[in-house]
Amino acid sequence: MTHQSGYDPYRPSPPVPALPPPPSPRPPYGYPATHVVVQVPPTSGVAVASMVLGILGVLGGWCLFGLPCLLAVILGHVGLNETRNNAKSGRGMAVAGLVLGYVFVAPMVLLTVMVFFGGLIGAATPSTTPTP
Repeated sequence: MTHQSGYDPYRPSPPVPALPPPPSPRPPYGYPATHVVVQVPPTSGVAVASMVLGILGVLGGWCLFGLPCLLAVILGHVGLNETRNNAKSGRGMAVAGLVLGYVFVAPMVLLTVMVFFGGLIGAATPSTTPTP
């Protein structure tokens, strides 16, 4: 049973044309594809150590009398020297270690000196306690 318009719901529809394949990635103007390999210089271990010691000095340097901060400053300067001519990378880590070290080394050294001299003065000063 067909309708007057010629439409038959049971007749299969014609196949849908396939999409064209995507274009292959080719370099423009027929040049061959080139891959650039860049050698990255190795990271300075001293710069990494400076940054790690600077972070440790910020987090817990007060209980170690500022020693991590002092080492961060020393190793930060060595790390800056190593990374000066781009033979090694890690200049930013060396700078971070220096900044953290310098910001926190002065209060830690001051605290250490105060504790040391306070102990000396307390030991040298005779204490007189009244007898009942």
